[in-house]
Amino acid sequence: MASIRSKDTKPELVVRKGLWKRGFRYRLNDKRLPGHPDLVLRKYRTCIFVNGCFWHGHGVTESHKTDLVDSACCKIPRANREFWVAKIRRNMQRDKEEQRKLAEMGWHSITVWECSLEPKQREKTLDSIAFTLNHIWLKDRGAYPELEETRLQVAEEE
Repeated sequence: MASIRSKDTKPELVVRKGLWKRGFRYRLNDKRLPGHPDLVLRKYRTCIFVNGCFWHGHGVTESHKTDLVDSACCKIPRANREFWVAKIRRNMQRDKEEQRKLAEMGWHSITVWECSLEPKQREKTLDSIAFTLNHIWLKDRGAYPELEETRLQVAEEE
């Protein structure tokens, strides 16, 4: 596992090139933020995590308290299964905790899965990320005042 890279992976490079081509500027692996996000877009207060499906348990479900059920893109090895289930479960829990901490700090989190960057889906995924970033920017700048009024009304009713 020592040869597994955590930076500059192929899926991460695909996202970086796609966002750069669309005009987004970012920082890489900011150590000041929880989880050291792969991409940090400070203008949008957004962190992007590019996750490998296997290492972060994309789509796996819990069958019992001790086992995980495979998904289409995450096959857990049969050999030494207890070790891999525990490792993937720890990664999933750590991802949730890091995103919770970022949300408490006022940051948005976007998770991009490796399987969504396959050539057939790549452009659609990158366009979706760009749309989400633009939506976040407009919402944070008050471009949707009707949403803010609705949010205030809901808060008053509670």
